[in-house]
Amino acid sequence: MTISTSKSHLQAGFRTIHNKLHLKPTMAKRLSRDEYKVAWICPLEVEQIAAMEMLDEEHEALPQSATDHNVYSLGSINGHNVVIAGLHQTGNCPAATVVTQMRMTFQNLRFGLLVGIGGGVPVQTDEGMIRLGHVVVSKPTGEHSGAVQYDHGKAKDGQFQRTGALAPPPAALLNAAQALAVQRARVENDPVQQNVKRIDTSRRRLRRFQFPGAANDHLYQSQHRHLQTGVSCSIGGCDPLQRIPRASDDEDETYVTVHRGIIASGELVIKDATLRDALAQQYELLCFEMEAAGVLADFPCIVVRGISDYCDSHKNDQWHGYAAAVAAAYARQLFFHMPVEEPQRGHVVVANPTLTTFTLGFRLPGVTGVNDFVARGEELGLMHNALKWTGERHTVVLHGLGGMGKTQLTIAYAKRHRSDYSAVVWLNARDETSLKQSFHQTAQRILREHPSVAYLQIAITNRDFNEVTEAVKRWLDEPGNDRWLVIYDNYDDVRLDGRGGADQSVRCVTESGYDSGKSRQPKEADSKAYDIRPFFPETDLGGAIIITTRSSKVKLGQLIRLNPGAEALAKQLDGLPLALSTAGAYLNQVSTTCVEYLQLYKESWLRLQKESPQLLEYDQALYSTWEVSFRHIQQQSQGAAMLLKLWAYFDKEDIWYELLKGGLMKPAWLHDVTETKFNFNTAMRVLCEHGLVEADPPTKKPGVGSLGYSVHGCVHTWMIHILNTGVDEEMAWTAMICVASHIPRDNEHNYWLVQQRLLQHADQCVTDTATEEEKAWVFYKLGILYASQDRLRDAETMYKRALQGYEKAWGLDHTSTLNTVNNLGLIYADQDRLKDAETMYKRALQGYEKAWGPDHTSTLNTVNNLGNLYADQDRLKDAETMYKRALQGKEKAWGLDHTSTLDTVNNLGALYAKQGRLKDAEAMHKRALQGYEKAWGPDHTSTLNTVNNLGNLYAGQGHLKDAETMYKRALQGKENTWGPDHTSTLTTINNLGSLYAGQGRLKDAETMYKRALQGFEMTVGKDIVNKYVPALTTLANLGSLFKELGEPGKAVSYYQRAQTGFLSVFGPQSERYTSISRKISLLQPSAQETPDSPSLVETAGRGRKAKRRRLRGKHKDTTSD
Repeated sequence: MTISTSKSHLQAGFRTIHNKLHLKPTMAKRLSRDEYKVAWICPLEVEQIAAMEMLDEEHEALPQSATDHNVYSLGSINGHNVVIAGLHQTGNCPAATVVTQMRMTFQNLRFGLLVGIGGGVPVQTDEGMIRLGHVVVSKPTGEHSGAVQYDHGKAKDGQFQRTGALAPPPAALLNAAQALAVQRARVENDPVQQNVKRIDTSRRRLRRFQFPGAANDHLYQSQHRHLQTGVSCSIGGCDPLQRIPRASDDEDETYVTVHRGIIASGELVIKDATLRDALAQQYELLCFEMEAAGVLADFPCIVVRGISDYCDSHKNDQWHGYAAAVAAAYARQLFFHMPVEEPQRGHVVVANPTLTTFTLGFRLPGVTGVNDFVARGEELGLMHNALKWTGERHTVVLHGLGGMGKTQLTIAYAKRHRSDYSAVVWLNARDETSLKQSFHQTAQRILREHPSVAYLQIAITNRDFNEVTEAVKRWLDEPGNDRWLVIYDNYDDVRLDGRGGADQSVRCVTESGYDSGKSRQPKEADSKAYDIRPFFPETDLGGAIIITTRSSKVKLGQLIRLNPGAEALAKQLDGLPLALSTAGAYLNQVSTTCVEYLQLYKESWLRLQKESPQLLEYDQALYSTWEVSFRHIQQQSQGAAMLLKLWAYFDKEDIWYELLKGGLMKPAWLHDVTETKFNFNTAMRVLCEHGLVEADPPTKKPGVGSLGYSVHGCVHTWMIHILNTGVDEEMAWTAMICVASHIPRDNEHNYWLVQQRLLQHADQCVTDTATEEEKAWVFYKLGILYASQDRLRDAETMYKRALQGYEKAWGLDHTSTLNTVNNLGLIYADQDRLKDAETMYKRALQGYEKAWGPDHTSTLNTVNNLGNLYADQDRLKDAETMYKRALQGKEKAWGLDHTSTLDTVNNLGALYAKQGRLKDAEAMHKRALQGYEKAWGPDHTSTLNTVNNLGNLYAGQGHLKDAETMYKRALQGKENTWGPDHTSTLTTINNLGSLYAGQGRLKDAETMYKRALQGFEMTVGKDIVNKYVPALTTLANLGSLFKELGEPGKAVSYYQRAQTGFLSVFGPQSERYTSISRKISLLQPSAQETPDSPSLVETAGRGRKAKRRRLRGKHKDTTSD
């Protein structure tokens, strides 16, 4: 398919415009219906006239079915055969009918242009203010596809919710619009302006297409309404002083300004400036019209609208003709930039559609290739033969141990044979969640290059990873899309031999040769095992699949035939890529021969054999190689060598400069290495040059701080078991101090991102090392980290170790001890261990009062915490007493607007709501909100949590629209601050689900709950989510939802998952566990529904209560190292 973007072709287009400026198209050709590829839809008569004037030639009419009531005008522009159709009346429904019948008659139509007039929104764009006579063209922006149906949705309980999504314009037309914009910016004579002149306005019946003049372009203030219907503003007495003065558009008033963005489609004619402005602000609109939603429902199309009015009460027909003319002139020029199917002898030759429709630029996102990897020709040849295109799908499975080079071999194959495939898709198949995330990234990649794939856009908009996965599979299954390569990397439980009926030809290439049989290793399966086959495209026609997976039974035997010494070395190393890579790096650093290196290797091997005889031969080969390199590193840089030893106490990925620099209590060698960033990078460069460490690529976003460094998992295992024999307490403490020193306070910018980056290192560095009294603060800080991440049991363990150290070092009543006691109380409260929490709070309170007095801020924070506890126990009077005491003291100590004061104000609001004192509750929440916005800004977590609480309050008052507004504000703010998958964001999504459930909007509630649950699974991991309290609450809400929907089987399934989690977290005596158990028993087939069984609204209410953001005392962080 030829894209007409060459300079010579554009110039030919200009000549055509000039030569045919005053010529009437001839009526000569009669083509078949199959030869028409582009639809031009123009609802109004004035728009049809303008469209006909843009044709290069007109064609004879063709017979059509008696069921097709459309009247078509046929012709061509720049070699494109065009079908023009009008509507018998305006509106989305007539438009949909016309398109349906048109596509039945002209079945080869590829896409369309919806061209005509529209009402403009007088807003500023990159091209200036939108004015009458300008053109607006649909273009995807933000979350919208280029057009929105603003009046389509659900109306319940006095509120309206817009639903659904319209398809974006096809990629060919988006590219054409962009190419036209580039051309217009560079040429002296504007082609669109020239095309307007194709309409001979000297002819009587075409005079309405004349330019009315800028003096007739009047924009009135939004509140000023037209005074007399049916007459002009000048006659009707509209006040000229209410017109908005605007600067002249351009020296050339007839220059056609084009704006690209969101167009609104609806069934009503908008004649209300206030409504116009409200809708425009909500959806970022540039224009209103009445047909796009009907056309775009099932047809790829771009919308082009000439602005004829401002959607206000002053609108009239004066600008209709000129607006139709400029829209048609712009649409005509798109034909000079859209893909051309070259005409040959009156027929169209269509290029291989795969070349454009299904092509993706070559990228391997998230995959890092080794720069010095030497591709192994034998295996690459075997893979190429096995995957050679025959019209049927082929699958290759690469088996081999970790570190054998499967991924690098696959990268080499993909790069070498990229031209054989229309698209190469790389998927991380490590586990089901990772695989779905990869499908989501692939969907975004496809949409970037092919924005017209509507079902992909809708799936992404719906934020359903299962739907996104199916949409990508659908794209791979499209007819004609048969030359793709999909790589499923790191799938370690391949089950391709146990499903009846799935008799596909699966060929296995081990890293020691080719094996035409099938293999399976069930012993390697673990709790994360899943069946990968549902993630394959369905088609068997074309396409290629590569799967990489581990195997303990095969080894790589490929030889490197460089010289006899190198061959002997490769043989000695069993061809292991990691070993060969390290050996090669060493040889690049040291002036020695392969024979000399082989001697060093054998000496290292013998030492390992003596010290660790239990090592497998595979491990010995790798470890011996790394031992040789390590000894050389020790000679080059003692600091770099010590970094390798220290790394055993961090995670294998993402060690960055600031992490190791933090803290004062560290050994001298580490202080030297981290004294400057230059020193740190110098040490890391030594490790990288020896092939043991890799710098993370710039595409790996660290979030905050410097980019990091990572090591292979096998190298990390060697660090742990060989470089560190047993636990080195000094190293362990050094790692813990580095992590603890870097844990941010929750009022620091991007603290959540830093915590997420630290969490994997905290998990690795924490050991059973005896608590040293002077280092109790380390465990205290780690407790804060785990508590912030809702890792409650880990937080409890850390706080207990800190408490042990503080009590031994400082005594029972020291303030550091009391801070830890207070924080343990917070953990117990979050675990619903309310009696234990009360014990901790009272001990802390008694100690604070003795040490600091009753009005000290630490005392008051614990008083606030006791208020939270009593509120949870429904001891509302006791809670109010505590809150008021805390509030009075904080106001005196810190002032009315201090954020700690506002925390207690917010909590009082939550208490008043619980007491039914809704006006008092609203006053408290609004005071807190106003204070937080002033202190922290509108998007701080405390601000957003209070917004959430106002949503709860309004829901309780029955002000459902206001409640939804609050929830959505909280949701939007959290998404902007933390992202869509942060646990706090997901909590608000759950709250929205509870609101919808209480309104009876059960499907909407299901969508919210499932989005929240899916997010929890992705963020905290599938292993942890079953013990994560917010996720368990969502599971319980889903159970109640399906109970209400009359699906007891699903209800019990969700209830049981929640029950298991509640039992694990809170124990068998907790209210949450007993309550969920009761619900399950009521739904068992033998049980009858009882009148006092929990209703959906009650459960939803409890869900909201569980998610009410009462601001507990923050985990006190007053430590320093």
